[in-house]
Amino acid sequence: VQLQACGGGLVQAGGSLRLSCATSGINLDYYAMGWFRQAPGNEREGVSCINSSGGISYYADSVKGRFTISRDSARNTVYLQMNNLKPEDTAVYYCAADSEPLYTGGWTNERQISYWGQGTQVTVSS
Repeated sequence: VQLQACGGGLVQAGGSLRLSCATSGINLDYYAMGWFRQAPGNEREGVSCINSSGGISYYADSVKGRFTISRDSARNTVYLQMNNLKPEDTAVYYCAADSEPLYTGGWTNERQISYWGQGTQVTVSS
């Protein structure tokens, strides 16, 4: 199983980026997918997730209304569209996959999540 995240970069505040997470070795129809991020000196935190059917998504309050998660099962890829980026969005972003939901009243402990991508750096300048 491989999760390959890409799409990060340097952008000015107010700009947009779209992250992609290409997967292999799993069938997205049976996996919940999510995006997490870790800023320097901080713990990794959940950003957004989407269930296996793609019908239910969840967003952290800090990104609600600005980020959109989506999935393309035909391409085995999950996306995170990030608009109106803020300097506080600066972090390494990781995609993750698990056969169980990633958010059920709280984020799943990251040690219990089956698969992780390698991370892509997002830097937002003010």
